[in-house]
Amino acid sequence: QVQLVESGGALVQPGGSLRLSCAASRFTFRNYWMYWVRQAPGKGLEWVSTINTGGSTYYADSVKGRFTISRDNAKNTVYLQMNALKPEDTAVYYCAARSAVQSQPSPSQRNDQRAYNYWGQGTQVTVSS
Repeated sequence: QVQLVESGGALVQPGGSLRLSCAASRFTFRNYWMYWVRQAPGKGLEWVSTINTGGSTYYADSVKGRFTISRDNAKNTVYLQMNALKPEDTAVYYCAARSAVQSQPSPSQRNDQRAYNYWGQGTQVTVSS
């Protein structure tokens, strides 16, 4: 059974940092674009970042310059380094995978779970003083 398991979420003060990890198993990780998507309390899904199979990265304007996505294909793991955290970053963070054979989702589709082949269980990030 395909699995994506997120970890690293925590309570952190504004301005602090966290590093989220997502460990993948039972699928060919290197052949998938990887994504981080979040859901704040009472709000819909919001795409955060993407890293493709060649290592190119993409970010939502709200996190650009503060977050860094990376992947380690040898470990089947994708990471999200989050710096200068703000209360607005409070959300459940999910990692997701989409086959490289498929085209990249449109901006609207990136906020739709149906755009992704696989999802993790999520990890809670709370930014509060």
